[in-house]
Amino acid sequence: MEEKSYDQRRERLLELVRSKRLKALQLELEEMNEFDIAEFITELGEEDSLKMATVFRLLSKEHGAEVFAELDAPEQQEIINSITDKELGEIVEDMYVDDAVDMMEELPANIVKRVMRAATPETRALINQYLKYPENSAGSIMTAEFVDLKKYMNVRESIARIRRIGDDKETIYVCYVTSADRKLEGVVTVKDLLLSDDDAVIEDIMDRNVIFCRTTDDRSEAAERISDYDLLAVPVVDKEDRLVGIVTVDDVIDVLEEEATEDFDLMAGISPSDKPYSRTGVVEMWKRRIPWLMFLMLSATFTSMIITHFEDALSRFAVLTGFVPMLMGTGGNSGSQSSTAVIRSLSIGDTEPRDILSVVWKEIRVAVLCGITLACVNFIKMLLVDRILLSNPDVTVMVAFTVSLTIVFVVIFAKSVGCILPMIAEKIGIDPAVMASPLISTITDAVSLLIYFTLATIILRI
Repeated sequence: MEEKSYDQRRERLLELVRSKRLKALQLELEEMNEFDIAEFITELGEEDSLKMATVFRLLSKEHGAEVFAELDAPEQQEIINSITDKELGEIVEDMYVDDAVDMMEELPANIVKRVMRAATPETRALINQYLKYPENSAGSIMTAEFVDLKKYMNVRESIARIRRIGDDKETIYVCYVTSADRKLEGVVTVKDLLLSDDDAVIEDIMDRNVIFCRTTDDRSEAAERISDYDLLAVPVVDKEDRLVGIVTVDDVIDVLEEEATEDFDLMAGISPSDKPYSRTGVVEMWKRRIPWLMFLMLSATFTSMIITHFEDALSRFAVLTGFVPMLMGTGGNSGSQSSTAVIRSLSIGDTEPRDILSVVWKEIRVAVLCGITLACVNFIKMLLVDRILLSNPDVTVMVAFTVSLTIVFVVIFAKSVGCILPMIAEKIGIDPAVMASPLISTITDAVSLLIYFTLATIILRI
């Protein structure tokens, strides 16, 4: 029902735009959620950037800043190019600092310069401070808009302060208690305040056991703390334990989405990009994909070398060639299963590189069970289907045994490599997703052939 209602409203908004009934359009927009307005403005921009700017100008100053933060960089750039420096300055001042910083990181340098000129000196200094934090650190995604209280304040004074300054804060549900030199001393929720007597002192009701992270911590650590402790926000302190910002749950959702997208790209052999698929050009997409494809193609040279080395054996036992794709596919799939499971475990903090021995031992046991199961099924299949149903007399019991035994060793090797490589990558500071499917498949393909032809040479005496 909600989707249909939104579609109907969108059609009405489009009709108002076409008929230039701007006053009615303005009233409709003021009742909408900023995300829905951003979606509508984006759709307009695909047709006519002038209409997009016209609609954006109808929004109130506060609502306009919220909608602007929801837009993607191309739409933000279009709007910046169509408004005055004064209007731009008002937008920047009304945006949360973390949203402004995100915008700066995505816009072209010439646009960033104009934005910075339009901002007040205080906002400009704050943005520059955030931009100095390491990329992908907690400091780079935090916001400075939080409510701070003093431990000597009572509940009545605290609630009055929240009412006075809360409108400009990203969240008011969690308040942080700081000392005179801004060091973090405790945390108190609005629920704690509402359920306490008006004369109760903050020091008596605050929680001194504060979960926090530092500005230089990786942003994924902030995300883990919010997830592990079910927090709405996590405070961020500098090296002197002074509270400088907070990371909220909506920031964490963005982080998780970006990291999941990056992992998917790496696991598919694609260089990560900040742009969505629909906004990525053909040439840029080629640049992202060709390095991995080139590397994997050239690395397949080892597979060719192995096949060439055993060319004489294959000529005498040509039937062995027909099972090569199955063995290589089984090895690649087995390695992908293990790597995916281990990469996921590492990403959520379930395992650490120091757990490598226990992880490898578990995967080997799983591999033995999987390998034996696959080998037994394959042995029966080769004798019933390949030999009897397909009438292939070259598929003897010994050939079936050779292929099946190869499966056991290939699965064990592939699952071992699939769990070891991501753990090593994590240990040396490389994204474990780099060691996913394409790379592991290339390694297991070569080793699978080596195992296959070695066993065939021994068992079949070729």
